[in-house]
Amino acid sequence: MRTRYTSLIVALFVMAFMYLPIVTLIAQSFNASRYGGRWMGFSLKWYEALFRDSAVINATVNTLAIACAATIFSTILGTCAAWALNKYRRSKLQSVHYALVYAPLIVPDVLMGISLLLLFVSMKVQLGMLTVIIAHITFCVSFVTFTVLARLQDFDFNILNAAQDLGAGNFRIFAKILLPLLGPGIAAGAMMAFTLSMDDFVVTFFVGGPGSTTLPVKVYSMMKHGAPAIINALSVVFMALTFTVAIIGQFCTKRKF
Repeated sequence: MRTRYTSLIVALFVMAFMYLPIVTLIAQSFNASRYGGRWMGFSLKWYEALFRDSAVINATVNTLAIACAATIFSTILGTCAAWALNKYRRSKLQSVHYALVYAPLIVPDVLMGISLLLLFVSMKVQLGMLTVIIAHITFCVSFVTFTVLARLQDFDFNILNAAQDLGAGNFRIFAKILLPLLGPGIAAGAMMAFTLSMDDFVVTFFVGGPGSTTLPVKVYSMMKHGAPAIINALSVVFMALTFTVAIIGQFCTKRKF
Protein backbone atom coordinates (compact mmCIF):
# COMPACT_ATOMS: atom_id res chain seq x y z
CA MET A 1 0.00 0.00 0.00
CA ARG A 2 2.82 2.41 0.87
CA THR A 3 4.58 1.57 -2.38
CA ARG A 4 1.39 2.29 -4.33
CA TYR A 5 0.93 5.71 -2.73
CA THR A 6 4.61 6.52 -3.14
CA SER A 7 4.46 5.67 -6.84
CA LEU A 8 1.33 7.79 -7.23
CA ILE A 9 2.94 10.77 -5.52
CA VAL A 10 6.09 10.48 -7.62
CA ALA A 11 4.01 10.18 -10.81
CA LEU A 12 1.94 13.24 -9.93
CA PHE A 13 5.09 15.22 -9.10
CA VAL A 14 6.73 14.29 -12.41
CA MET A 15 3.57 15.15 -14.38
CA ALA A 16 3.26 18.48 -12.56
CA PHE A 17 6.93 19.23 -13.21
CA MET A 18 6.52 18.47 -16.93
CA TYR A 19 3.09 19.88 -17.72
CA LEU A 20 2.49 22.69 -15.22
CA PRO A 21 4.63 25.17 -17.23
CA ILE A 22 2.64 24.26 -20.36
CA VAL A 23 -0.68 24.76 -18.55
CA THR A 24 0.59 28.10 -17.25
CA LEU A 25 1.60 29.15 -20.76
CA ILE A 26 -1.81 28.27 -22.16
CA ALA A 27 -3.57 30.16 -19.35
CA GLN A 28 -1.39 33.25 -19.82
CA SER A 29 -2.14 33.31 -23.55
CA PHE A 30 -5.75 34.16 -22.63
CA ASN A 31 -4.76 36.73 -20.00
CA ALA A 32 -5.67 40.32 -20.84
CA SER A 33 -2.51 41.49 -19.06
CA ARG A 34 0.36 42.32 -21.40
CA TYR A 35 3.13 40.95 -19.19
CA GLY A 36 1.22 38.25 -17.30
CA GLY A 37 2.12 39.44 -13.84
CA ARG A 38 -1.42 38.94 -12.63
CA TRP A 39 -4.73 37.81 -14.05
CA MET A 40 -6.56 40.73 -15.69
CA GLY A 41 -9.42 38.77 -17.22
CA PHE A 42 -10.07 36.42 -20.13
CA SER A 43 -9.24 37.83 -23.55
CA LEU A 44 -8.55 36.69 -27.11
CA LYS A 45 -6.91 39.94 -28.18
CA TRP A 46 -3.41 38.44 -28.24
CA TYR A 47 -4.53 35.77 -30.70
CA GLU A 48 -6.13 38.48 -32.82
CA ALA A 49 -2.92 40.50 -32.71
CA LEU A 50 -0.95 37.39 -33.57
CA PHE A 51 -2.93 36.62 -36.72
CA ARG A 52 -2.66 40.26 -37.83
CA ASP A 53 1.14 40.23 -37.54
CA SER A 54 2.53 39.89 -41.08
CA ALA A 55 6.03 39.02 -39.82
CA VAL A 56 4.66 36.06 -37.86
CA ILE A 57 2.65 34.91 -40.88
CA ASN A 58 5.75 35.06 -43.09
CA ALA A 59 7.74 33.12 -40.48
CA THR A 60 4.97 30.51 -40.36
CA VAL A 61 4.99 30.13 -44.14
CA ASN A 62 8.79 29.75 -44.10
CA THR A 63 8.60 27.18 -41.31
CA LEU A 64 6.02 25.06 -43.12
CA ALA A 65 7.83 25.31 -46.46
CA ILE A 66 11.17 24.29 -44.93
CA ALA A 67 9.59 21.51 -42.89
CA CYS A 68 7.76 20.08 -45.91
CA ALA A 69 10.84 20.16 -48.12
CA ALA A 70 13.06 18.67 -45.43
CA THR A 71 10.48 15.98 -44.71
CA ILE A 72 10.14 14.90 -48.34
CA PHE A 73 13.87 14.63 -49.07
CA SER A 74 14.85 13.19 -45.69
CA THR A 75 12.10 10.56 -45.95
CA ILE A 76 13.33 9.42 -49.36
CA LEU A 77 16.98 9.38 -48.34
CA GLY A 78 16.28 7.87 -44.92
CA THR A 79 14.14 5.07 -46.35
CA CYS A 80 16.82 4.18 -48.89
CA ALA A 81 19.48 4.24 -46.16
CA ALA A 82 17.38 2.01 -43.90
CA TRP A 83 16.83 -0.48 -46.72
CA ALA A 84 20.57 -0.62 -47.48
CA LEU A 85 21.49 -1.00 -43.79
CA ASN A 86 19.02 -3.83 -43.33
CA LYS A 87 19.75 -5.69 -46.55
CA TYR A 88 23.56 -5.51 -46.38
CA ARG A 89 23.94 -5.56 -42.61
CA ARG A 90 26.87 -8.01 -42.67
CA SER A 91 28.99 -5.82 -44.92
CA LYS A 92 31.91 -3.95 -43.35
CA LEU A 93 31.08 -0.96 -45.49
CA GLN A 94 27.64 -0.83 -43.87
CA SER A 95 29.31 -0.46 -40.47
CA VAL A 96 30.79 2.81 -41.70
CA HIS A 97 27.43 3.72 -43.23
CA TYR A 98 25.71 3.04 -39.91
CA ALA A 99 28.21 5.22 -38.04
CA LEU A 100 27.71 8.09 -40.50
CA VAL A 101 23.93 7.89 -40.20
CA TYR A 102 24.09 7.60 -36.41
CA ALA A 103 26.51 10.54 -35.98
CA PRO A 104 23.94 13.38 -36.33
CA LEU A 105 21.98 11.88 -33.42
CA ILE A 106 24.84 12.40 -30.97
CA VAL A 107 26.49 15.54 -32.36
CA PRO A 108 25.37 18.64 -30.39
CA ASP A 109 23.17 21.05 -32.31
CA VAL A 110 25.60 23.91 -31.74
CA LEU A 111 28.46 21.94 -33.26
CA MET A 112 26.32 20.87 -36.22
CA GLY A 113 25.17 24.44 -36.80
CA ILE A 114 28.70 25.83 -36.71
CA SER A 115 30.09 23.09 -38.97
CA LEU A 116 27.33 23.56 -41.54
CA LEU A 117 27.82 27.33 -41.44
CA LEU A 118 31.56 26.94 -42.08
CA LEU A 119 30.80 24.54 -44.93
CA PHE A 120 28.40 26.94 -46.63
CA VAL A 121 30.75 29.89 -46.14
CA SER A 122 33.75 27.97 -47.51
CA MET A 123 31.68 26.93 -50.54
CA LYS A 124 30.49 30.55 -50.94
CA VAL A 125 26.83 29.51 -50.73
CA GLN A 126 24.53 32.39 -49.86
CA LEU A 127 22.66 31.75 -46.62
CA GLY A 128 18.90 31.53 -47.03
CA MET A 129 16.05 29.10 -47.43
CA LEU A 130 18.16 26.60 -49.38
CA THR A 131 20.86 26.34 -46.72
CA VAL A 132 18.25 25.91 -43.98
CA ILE A 133 16.54 23.12 -45.94
CA ILE A 134 19.86 21.34 -46.51
CA ALA A 135 20.74 21.64 -42.84
CA HIS A 136 17.37 20.27 -41.75
CA ILE A 137 17.68 17.34 -44.15
CA THR A 138 21.08 16.58 -42.64
CA PHE A 139 19.77 15.84 -39.15
CA CYS A 140 16.30 14.60 -40.14
CA VAL A 141 17.68 11.77 -42.31
CA SER A 142 19.05 9.96 -39.26
CA PHE A 143 15.71 9.92 -37.44
CA VAL A 144 13.86 8.70 -40.52
CA THR A 145 16.47 6.00 -41.13
CA PHE A 146 16.26 4.45 -37.70
CA THR A 147 12.47 4.68 -37.60
CA VAL A 148 12.14 2.80 -40.90
CA LEU A 149 14.95 0.43 -39.92
CA ALA A 150 13.01 -0.59 -36.82
CA ARG A 151 10.09 -1.47 -39.09
CA LEU A 152 12.33 -3.45 -41.43
CA GLN A 153 13.68 -5.59 -38.61
CA ASP A 154 10.22 -7.10 -38.15
CA PHE A 155 9.59 -7.44 -41.86
CA ASP A 156 9.12 -10.95 -43.31
CA PHE A 157 11.03 -11.00 -46.58
CA ASN A 158 9.56 -14.39 -47.46
CA ILE A 159 6.51 -12.44 -48.64
CA LEU A 160 8.62 -10.82 -51.37
CA ASN A 161 10.04 -14.19 -52.41
CA ALA A 162 6.53 -15.65 -52.58
CA ALA A 163 5.37 -12.75 -54.73
CA GLN A 164 8.30 -13.26 -57.12
CA ASP A 165 7.50 -16.98 -57.36
CA LEU A 166 3.94 -16.07 -58.35
CA GLY A 167 5.24 -13.87 -61.17
CA ALA A 168 4.90 -10.39 -59.66
CA GLY A 169 7.26 -7.78 -61.08
CA ASN A 170 9.43 -5.43 -59.06
CA PHE A 171 7.08 -2.46 -59.42
CA ARG A 172 4.05 -4.53 -58.43
CA ILE A 173 5.89 -5.92 -55.39
CA PHE A 174 6.90 -2.42 -54.36
CA ALA A 175 3.46 -0.87 -54.86
CA LYS A 176 1.28 -3.72 -53.57
CA ILE A 177 3.41 -5.33 -50.84
CA LEU A 178 6.48 -3.42 -49.77
CA LEU A 179 5.07 0.10 -49.59
CA PRO A 180 1.85 -0.82 -47.70
CA LEU A 181 3.75 -2.90 -45.14
CA LEU A 182 6.47 -0.30 -44.59
CA GLY A 183 4.02 2.61 -44.89
CA PRO A 184 3.44 3.10 -41.13
CA GLY A 185 7.19 3.22 -40.44
CA ILE A 186 7.83 5.60 -43.32
CA ALA A 187 4.92 7.82 -42.24
CA ALA A 188 6.15 7.83 -38.64
CA GLY A 189 9.64 8.81 -39.77
CA ALA A 190 8.22 11.57 -41.96
CA MET A 191 6.13 12.92 -39.09
CA MET A 192 9.16 12.90 -36.82
CA ALA A 193 11.23 14.73 -39.44
CA PHE A 194 8.46 17.30 -39.88
CA THR A 195 8.24 17.89 -36.12
CA LEU A 196 12.01 18.19 -35.68
CA SER A 197 12.29 20.59 -38.59
CA MET A 198 9.52 22.81 -37.25
CA ASP A 199 10.99 22.89 -33.74
CA ASP A 200 14.62 23.48 -34.68
CA PHE A 201 16.20 26.73 -33.55
CA VAL A 202 19.94 26.25 -33.04
CA VAL A 203 20.89 24.93 -36.47
CA THR A 204 18.49 27.33 -38.21
CA PHE A 205 19.93 30.25 -36.28
CA PHE A 206 23.41 29.52 -37.66
CA VAL A 207 22.59 28.70 -41.30
CA GLY A 208 19.63 31.04 -41.84
CA GLY A 209 19.85 34.19 -43.89
CA PRO A 210 17.66 37.07 -45.07
CA GLY A 211 14.10 35.95 -45.79
CA SER A 212 14.47 32.56 -44.08
CA THR A 213 13.25 33.42 -40.59
CA THR A 214 11.32 30.53 -39.03
CA LEU A 215 8.92 30.54 -36.10
CA PRO A 216 11.47 29.45 -33.45
CA VAL A 217 13.86 32.19 -34.61
CA LYS A 218 10.98 34.67 -34.71
CA VAL A 219 10.03 33.79 -31.12
CA TYR A 220 13.62 34.39 -30.04
CA SER A 221 13.62 37.77 -31.78
CA MET A 222 10.31 38.75 -30.19
CA MET A 223 11.62 37.80 -26.76
CA LYS A 224 14.59 40.13 -27.25
CA HIS A 225 12.32 43.02 -28.20
CA GLY A 226 9.71 42.31 -25.52
CA ALA A 227 6.36 41.04 -26.75
CA PRO A 228 5.51 38.42 -24.10
CA ALA A 229 1.73 38.32 -24.53
CA ILE A 230 1.86 37.65 -28.28
CA ILE A 231 4.63 35.12 -27.69
CA ASN A 232 2.35 33.19 -25.34
CA ALA A 233 -0.35 32.96 -28.01
CA LEU A 234 2.20 32.07 -30.69
CA SER A 235 3.71 29.37 -28.48
CA VAL A 236 0.31 27.79 -27.86
CA VAL A 237 -0.50 27.66 -31.59
CA PHE A 238 2.95 26.33 -32.42
CA MET A 239 2.79 23.75 -29.63
CA ALA A 240 -0.67 22.56 -30.70
CA LEU A 241 0.55 22.02 -34.27
CA THR A 242 3.65 20.17 -33.08
CA PHE A 243 1.70 17.94 -30.71
CA THR A 244 -0.77 17.09 -33.46
CA VAL A 245 1.99 15.98 -35.81
CA ALA A 246 3.69 14.00 -33.01
CA ILE A 247 0.46 12.19 -32.10
CA ILE A 248 -0.14 11.28 -35.74
CA GLY A 249 3.43 9.95 -35.91
CA GLN A 250 2.91 7.80 -32.81
CA PHE A 251 -0.33 6.43 -34.27
CA CYS A 252 1.44 5.50 -37.51
CA THR A 253 4.22 3.77 -35.57
CA LYS A 254 1.83 1.53 -33.64
CA ARG A 255 -0.47 0.77 -36.54
CA LYS A 256 -0.31 -2.74 -37.93
CA PHE A 257 -1.41 -3.98 -41.32
